[in-house]
Amino acid sequence: MNRFPTKMLLATDGSENTTQATQAAVNIVRRRGSEIHLTHVWHDVHTLHAHAFVKSELRRQGREILDKEVKRIEEQGGTVTQSHLREGRTFEEVIKLGDELKADLLLVGSRGHRGLRRMLVGSHSEDIVHHAHRPVLVVRRGEDVWPPARIVVGDDFSEDARKAAELAANLGKLFGARMLLLHAVPRLPQASGEVVNAKLEDRAGELEGFLQQRPQTRIVAGDPAEILIEGAQEGEEPTLVAVGSRGLGPVGRLRLGSVSTKVIRAGLGAVLVYPPVGDGRLRR
Repeated sequence: MNRFPTKMLLATDGSENTTQATQAAVNIVRRRGSEIHLTHVWHDVHTLHAHAFVKSELRRQGREILDKEVKRIEEQGGTVTQSHLREGRTFEEVIKLGDELKADLLLVGSRGHRGLRRMLVGSHSEDIVHHAHRPVLVVRRGEDVWPPARIVVGDDFSEDARKAAELAANLGKLFGARMLLLHAVPRLPQASGEVVNAKLEDRAGELEGFLQQRPQTRIVAGDPAEILIEGAQEGEEPTLVAVGSRGLGPVGRLRLGSVSTKVIRAGLGAVLVYPPVGDGRLRR
């Protein structure tokens, strides 16, 4: 069975956008004793005057952000194994540090913008998800988004989707969450539908061992991302959505989009994205 995350990397910018991601990390640690590594990435500002002073001040502010976050985690009952101050582009440094630490899970916060606003401002969390070689848990800023009472998993029978479902089930077990396993299909003949249903039920049986309860299953005709988003928005309980990433490059995402991209941009409470399993840097 897939091993539960024992080493997590939490990225923080010191803002309220990371509050729920911090809470998620502490909740997991208090139940399973996993390590929390904390990182903040500061950005150099190239100026013509007093550059050395500006750089020193930015570094000082970055360390102050880390120290405050360590204190907040301790006040919530967690312990930071190590804090890491990095300089550079946020998504690059978070991903690089995650690889160096061989982290099992990256945690990031999100502003929760939707629609045009999300497209215009982008997000560090989205960049991390697109380029990461390790599972990423994105937790949106807001009330009642964590811990999850429900888990909605998109399963296209790929290895990435299987790993995402297993990790989500391991997390869900901690909080007694129920799971819904969704598979999107075009309109198929009944015979093909029976084959798909049998495969989905087999997957539910596998996940029962992780979750300690059998997931519900549902086959729906339509767009996979829309189906996942609609499934997540059923009811008002905190919901974790889990999906595999197909690893599309920037051009592919721009032209075709991807399920993980659309789900992240929907501004849902919590989204777990599992990267392409074929990436050799991914810890097994």
